[in-house]
Amino acid sequence: MTIVETPTSVALWGAWAGMAFLASVAATYGAILFARTFGVLDVPNDRSSHVRPTPRGGGISIVLVGIAAVFAAIAFGYVPRTHASWAAIGAVIVAAVSSLDDVVTLSAKVRLAAHVSVAMLAVAGLGPIESIDAGPLGIVPLGVVAWPFTVVWIVGMTNAFNFMDGIDGIAGITGVAALGVIAAALLISGEQFCALVAAALAAASAGFLVWNWQPARIFMGDVGSAFLGYVIAVLPLTAAGEARAWSFSVTACVMWPFLFDTSFTMIRRIAKRENIFEAHRSHLYQRLVIAGWPHCVVTLLYGALSAAAGGAALAVYCGPGEKTVSGAYLACAIAIAAVGLVMLVRCVEAKPACAVS
Repeated sequence: MTIVETPTSVALWGAWAGMAFLASVAATYGAILFARTFGVLDVPNDRSSHVRPTPRGGGISIVLVGIAAVFAAIAFGYVPRTHASWAAIGAVIVAAVSSLDDVVTLSAKVRLAAHVSVAMLAVAGLGPIESIDAGPLGIVPLGVVAWPFTVVWIVGMTNAFNFMDGIDGIAGITGVAALGVIAAALLISGEQFCALVAAALAAASAGFLVWNWQPARIFMGDVGSAFLGYVIAVLPLTAAGEARAWSFSVTACVMWPFLFDTSFTMIRRIAKRENIFEAHRSHLYQRLVIAGWPHCVVTLLYGALSAAAGGAALAVYCGPGEKTVSGAYLACAIAIAAVGLVMLVRCVEAKPACAVS
């Protein structure tokens, strides 16, 4: 009995994830030693959430595990769709550019140009998101806006994940939740190769989290956050036909805390006529930390919101029930949770007694 013959075997999937987890734990420890030796440190400033110089660039461990997972899956007999290689090349480019940014700090224009280029590369290879499974509204075709919509989706997710990586553990725990849900969605849709890669990346994110939990011994850096954002955005595109439509919807649901926090903060800053390209500490998760909540509590909150929405989305889109009604309930639940998150932040800011010690 091999992983090729029984890809859904719980034991074999557990072993696959376990190896990825242990490899990430070891690789992240190696990254810590490397960063300390060569001075690759994040020195705190007035916008930082940490108080002492901390190694950065630990996300390289996730990248390396992802690359190893691709070759291991091929060795086990899985053959990726030919055009998926373009997306993989894009992921490597994102990691390389982001790794360079961790060391020398590239301009925002250079990073954006790189992100747009790899997004177009992925869409050229995999094709755009041509329709969205909107649950109660049914399948919504995108028509002529499919290409620009998909490019914006990939670029937006790549940057949103990077923006949200501002406190200990939040990027890692969201990576575990999102990639775990995406792996399940791809497995259901029949994309076993990409499901294996997604599962390995979820386990690698958990392995990194061992060293990134509060107090963090190392930060993910752009090399990890931008890479994860890109991969999470692109993986649904590896599904075909109707499966692509609902895989995208499931991904959007599991990532709603990051997408909502980023969008809400940007709109709020624009309304206040602030320069949205300047660094800041205005994200909802940052405001909770500033108000007194520990990193670990905020991280668990965001992780729980992602996991709950992702699990519910899988049940809605892959379950036997009626999607029209259950999809409407899910959309309402996410909307209520988003409003509740904003109200929670304002309550904590107004009443320090609400802060969790």
